[in-house]
Amino acid sequence: MLHNQIKEEIKVAIKAREELRLSVLRGMLASFTNELVATKRKPSEILLDEDALAVVKRLVKQRKDSIEQFRAGKREDLASKEEAELKILEKYLPETMSKEEIEKIVLAKKEEMGVVDKSKMGILMGAVMKDLKGKADGGDVKEVVEGIFI
Repeated sequence: MLHNQIKEEIKVAIKAREELRLSVLRGMLASFTNELVATKRKPSEILLDEDALAVVKRLVKQRKDSIEQFRAGKREDLASKEEAELKILEKYLPETMSKEEIEKIVLAKKEEMGVVDKSKMGILMGAVMKDLKGKADGGDVKEVVEGIFI
């Protein structure tokens, strides 16, 4: 389980004196505990992998948003720190689909649903996201869907 794996990797990071990695792993563990408490479970329980992955995805999204904000504010030092944390977090996510693979699925779904104009783009997007849940990045899917209608 991912939750137990993180606990073990914290020990390894402590011994190796990897401060950034240790900080990120501890943050993940704290987020796992927060998720347990938020779902009215004991903090000592272990999260299932699908719940743990949802937490990691949320942390990845937060890092991406922070990077964007820091770059907009001309704070490259903070943006690069967030990018380093992002690289560590992304190692725990499953491999996502490429845009080419997503495009094949989007085109097939578009044909299946009979979508012909941009007005049904949101419905198509929702159907594709439901099919690709956890396998593809939402931003990539949105980009592909929008690209088809341009």
